[in-house]
Amino acid sequence: MTDTRRRVKVYTLNEDRQWDDRGTGHVSSGYVERLKGMSLLVRAESDGSLLLESKINPNTAYQKQQDTLIVWSEAENYDLALSFQEKAGCDEIWEKICQVQGKDPSVDITQDLVDESEEERFDDMSSPGLELPSCELSRLEEIAELVASSLPSPLRREKLALALENEGYIKKLLELFHVCEDLENIEGLHHLYEIIKGIFLLNRTALFEVMFSEECIMDVIGCLEYDPALSQPRKHREFLTKTAKFKEVIPISDPELKQKIHQTYRVQYIQDMVLPTPSVFEENMLSTLHSFIFFNKVEIVGMLQEDEKFLTDLFAQLTDEATDEEKRQELVNFLKEFCAFSQTLQPQNRDAFFKTLSNMGILPALEVILGMDDTQVRSAATDIFSYLVEYNPSMVREFVMQEAQQNDDVSKKLTEQKITSKDILLINLIIEHMICDTDPELGGAVQLMGLLRTLVDPENMLATANKTEKTEFLGFFYKHCMHVLTAPLLANTTEDKPSKDDFQTAQLLALVLELLTFCVEHHTYHIKNYIINKDILRRVLVLMASKHAFLALCALRFKRKIIGLKDEFYNRYIMKSFLFEPVVKAFLNNGSRYNLMNSAIIEMFEFIRVEDIKSLTAHVIENYWKALEDVDYVQTFKGLKLRFEQQRERQDNPKLDSMRSILRNHRYRRDARTLEDEEEMWFNTDEDDMEDGEAVVSPSDKTKNDDDIMDPISKFMERKKLKESEEKEVLLKTNLSGRQSPSFKLSLSSGTKTTLSSQSPATNLPGSPGSPGSPGSPGSPGSIPKNTSQTAAITTKGCPFIDGQMGY
Repeated sequence: MTDTRRRVKVYTLNEDRQWDDRGTGHVSSGYVERLKGMSLLVRAESDGSLLLESKINPNTAYQKQQDTLIVWSEAENYDLALSFQEKAGCDEIWEKICQVQGKDPSVDITQDLVDESEEERFDDMSSPGLELPSCELSRLEEIAELVASSLPSPLRREKLALALENEGYIKKLLELFHVCEDLENIEGLHHLYEIIKGIFLLNRTALFEVMFSEECIMDVIGCLEYDPALSQPRKHREFLTKTAKFKEVIPISDPELKQKIHQTYRVQYIQDMVLPTPSVFEENMLSTLHSFIFFNKVEIVGMLQEDEKFLTDLFAQLTDEATDEEKRQELVNFLKEFCAFSQTLQPQNRDAFFKTLSNMGILPALEVILGMDDTQVRSAATDIFSYLVEYNPSMVREFVMQEAQQNDDVSKKLTEQKITSKDILLINLIIEHMICDTDPELGGAVQLMGLLRTLVDPENMLATANKTEKTEFLGFFYKHCMHVLTAPLLANTTEDKPSKDDFQTAQLLALVLELLTFCVEHHTYHIKNYIINKDILRRVLVLMASKHAFLALCALRFKRKIIGLKDEFYNRYIMKSFLFEPVVKAFLNNGSRYNLMNSAIIEMFEFIRVEDIKSLTAHVIENYWKALEDVDYVQTFKGLKLRFEQQRERQDNPKLDSMRSILRNHRYRRDARTLEDEEEMWFNTDEDDMEDGEAVVSPSDKTKNDDDIMDPISKFMERKKLKESEEKEVLLKTNLSGRQSPSFKLSLSSGTKTTLSSQSPATNLPGSPGSPGSPGSPGSPGSIPKNTSQTAAITTKGCPFIDGQMGY
């Protein structure tokens, strides 16, 4: 049987002065050769791994708190704590520590001699105890000076603390406080402030237990009202007794629990509101105060969780339709605070905590609460939901899938009876609240979007031999929820520009696009089927015409994520619907402005060029080269044209492939002259293409006629020289006549309007209803007769991009 006396939780204090749980295990003490001394060892109860290995240093101050805690510092900013399951285990390890340090186990803190000089050490050793002045009004100044002078020395702090404990000195000081207040002795009250503040800095649990007792705590707070630095005393006691009201939303029958809640609230108030902001030196001296509050909260959560009647009544009233709104709001706020307290629990206890809440029906209760009109109640319910999602998203996913199955079964029965049923799933309720957030800054929507992303993230989904959560949940989500998420996007993109383009709508659509972009990256075939079947990308690209730059960039980022997958299903969908057209329009409308839109669009085309996505390269050049050929401040588009020409060369001259292989195998040496950029790109590109999977030249190819091998190169060089003599440009301008695709020409008029036009007067746009190649139209680029006029005219009048509404 496991020895529960040795069972401990290991905590470390983080930078925010909060205790982090490092795990549960069993502690032992023994000699460690590597550390050359007796050490504390904690091994995890789950797998036996070493959670803690700490040498018992003779100069380290160890503190025993609340009978089951041992706290110490191993470095300036590294505090540790062991929380024992049983007092007996704490006492046992404490005796080991004291034995190593040569201390009496009856003390609650061991001495730290690190900062003591030899003279101070000798003085302290020669005087075994500290004699306090008699507790009288006339000696308050002397007492204050004694406390202040003792704080810098760890030994004197220890002696002062022992003297305060043994003589019941704190209660005597608080009696003087009443006398000073009755006499309006302000000077005496100022001295008491300094004394009580100094006692806090002694950092001793035994003193805190006295000061935070029911009979003393309000007087302690009273002393701290009389800060000498303030012209008028504060009114903390008035706030705590008159303004702050303790509400028992569900009656608490345990008096110990009720007292613990009162104490924790008041001590938290002292830490946050009463004590002045501590200096860097004082911060470390208040670590015991942080620990006191932390472990009080742990104890409160444990006591509430064990009170089954309390939790049963709580959830019964939460879901009872007869509960009035004010009462329900109090219940929700209590549950929110209860969940916040649970963050102090160690993992296995937090598991039990949320399992208890789940068994009590917290998710159905949240569904009821989120359906209410009260904004404050919904906000608190959202916070509770966030605790559940962040802790255990699988629990939430399992609930919503079971709920959907139950609703499907009920709907099926009602359908057989010819009765309609409208069931709103919890997750759809969350999506609707995100979409309908009335906050101008969409603070709630941002929080809910983050929760949805956690729920649909495959990285935190479980996978077992018999069950794959990813497959089941994503199937459910795309069947029941995706249409709700995309509803505002589809409603706003029925035309060639957004129906509503106000700031709040743009913010909301940006959030929806952010989540959809996440889905593209992580959901593979689920989102692919949805985008292609629902023509989502075309609708998203309507937002490229938004006057809000951030929304247009979100739409572009969505397409960029799709292209980044290099998936030919997506590529064929993009080409069939001519979905580069909105991007090219936005690029031309942006004009000469060098901003994020300009850079993002160029980066997308550069990705296509660098990754040599052949289908998209051909599509862009065949359809949009006329519009892009004059862009020469970057080489991206000319590079795309070069890629396209190389593809044409390989198709027209298949011997080039074998030629390149022979040159490589025979280490053909080029002329010593420096190759020009275009030739270098030509050879390098061919090398890349070989690496993409082309076959290495066969031995028989090596015997072919050298004239056949060199003929394509000669033709290429002849065309290059002809082109240089005529236009002195780097790239050939290939005649694309005869290709069944729209051709664009860029023209600028007075620097205020950008026009995409063709020589044909027709106005059908590629990808628009009735145009060749658009979804649902009878024609496609490959099936149109050669004498059919291919047209596309895009004119932007009063475009916000050109009019200066977007730019940097």
